[in-house]
Amino acid sequence: MPQLGETVTEGTVTKWLKGVGDAIGRDEPLFEVSTDKVDSEVPSPAAGTLTEIRVQEGETVDVGTVLAVVSADGAAAPPAATAPAPAPAPPPAPEAAPAPTAAPTPPAPAPPPAPTPSPAPVVQAPPPAPAPAPAPAPAPSAEAGPSGGRQAWGDRVLSPVVRRLLDDNGIDPGEITGSGMGGRITRADVLDFIDARRAGGAPATGPAGTAGAPPPAAAAPPAAPATAVPPAPVAAAHAGPSVAPGAGVAPAGTAGTDEVVPFTNIRRRTAEHMVRSKATSPHTLVVLETDYEQVERVRRAHGSRFKAEEGFSLTYLPFVARATVEALHEWPNLNASVGDDALVVHHQVNLGIAVDLDHQGLIVPVVRHAEELTLRGMARRIHELADRARTKKLSADDIQGGTFSLTNAGPFGTFLTAPIINQPQVGILSTDGVKRRPTVVVQDDGSEAIAIHSIGLLCLSWDHRAVDGAYAAAFVARIAQLIATRDWAAEL
Repeated sequence: MPQLGETVTEGTVTKWLKGVGDAIGRDEPLFEVSTDKVDSEVPSPAAGTLTEIRVQEGETVDVGTVLAVVSADGAAAPPAATAPAPAPAPPPAPEAAPAPTAAPTPPAPAPPPAPTPSPAPVVQAPPPAPAPAPAPAPAPSAEAGPSGGRQAWGDRVLSPVVRRLLDDNGIDPGEITGSGMGGRITRADVLDFIDARRAGGAPATGPAGTAGAPPPAAAAPPAAPATAVPPAPVAAAHAGPSVAPGAGVAPAGTAGTDEVVPFTNIRRRTAEHMVRSKATSPHTLVVLETDYEQVERVRRAHGSRFKAEEGFSLTYLPFVARATVEALHEWPNLNASVGDDALVVHHQVNLGIAVDLDHQGLIVPVVRHAEELTLRGMARRIHELADRARTKKLSADDIQGGTFSLTNAGPFGTFLTAPIINQPQVGILSTDGVKRRPTVVVQDDGSEAIAIHSIGLLCLSWDHRAVDGAYAAAFVARIAQLIATRDWAAEL
């Protein structure tokens, strides 16, 4: 597992782009990895044949873990992989021999029958619990697990990440059917189960043999309240907080025409980040109408030549980005973050640009040292980062260290957007749709006239802990002024 950023300690293999036996060239994409910072493709460090995959899709492992083996001849590694496999197999057989000696242990389960006289015969049903008695036999094989960085729960081999998720959410591994190799439970399996349980589908897939039992108990209370009362809480517990026992039985993953769509990794991280931002910063919005006519004239006059030279179109976004960077130098308290009872002002502008990943998620790569770029340089950098984001070629460092962000919904013709601050920053500017509209313009002689100009809105969400309304409004007004009056042609 490669080191994808200074603070990244683990990653999840989301997709193998090659299979065992496939030839692969050096630097050819080998697999996709997801971390808590970024999703990206990882190239092969060597050319050869992929002879072994050690970490399956959906598994999360620490940085430095060997994920696969690429052999130059494609033949040496497979025998080595198969030879060790039989070796571990024999040890369990000897373990089976000690099992007879473990037979004396059943007397230990024998004590349970003693309590049976006092309770009702109904309690005698649990004696299937002696079934765990054979469990000690697999236990020794569990000890072999730790050598591979895993531990086993009964006969289930679980990774540390999966165990932590199960512990944190109070889930029994027996409730989940694993999709990994050999039925192994992966991190994705647990997250999907948690999502389904929150959506009300968990009761139908509850503990083996018990999920179906509680519902009848819920109907039984009128007939036998004494015995039915205990099962009722179990049904309620599985159904979730605000779900009645009867209601919890109805949904089974889908209800009627509804469909439960589990969050993807990037959607889950985005959701967590947005909720945390709203809980952290007192969001306030200021909106200002902006005249883009000067920008529009430059785009019409130089757009064709620019596209021929650069290979992409000259949009409104680089103009807004340049004006924003310049305004931040005059209003620096918005190029900042909130520390411990203090405002940390950053004198270097690292501009985050929100990029939509084909409606599958959102990521904010950073234009570093944005204050050093001209309009053309800004356009190049934004285009490069957006392209790398959509092709999963960003590194974790590409999305860290931002000091202020821009989000651009304008291509969709939006009127006004109130964006959520990208923590730990204190401001984010939204550029919405630019449209031709009649507006009042002031002539050089001071007279007024009605003209058709390109008009749009600039919307700033800002953290009221950092600055007040007058400061935020003055900042946006300066951006609007620069957009409307700057000699943009000179920077092209």
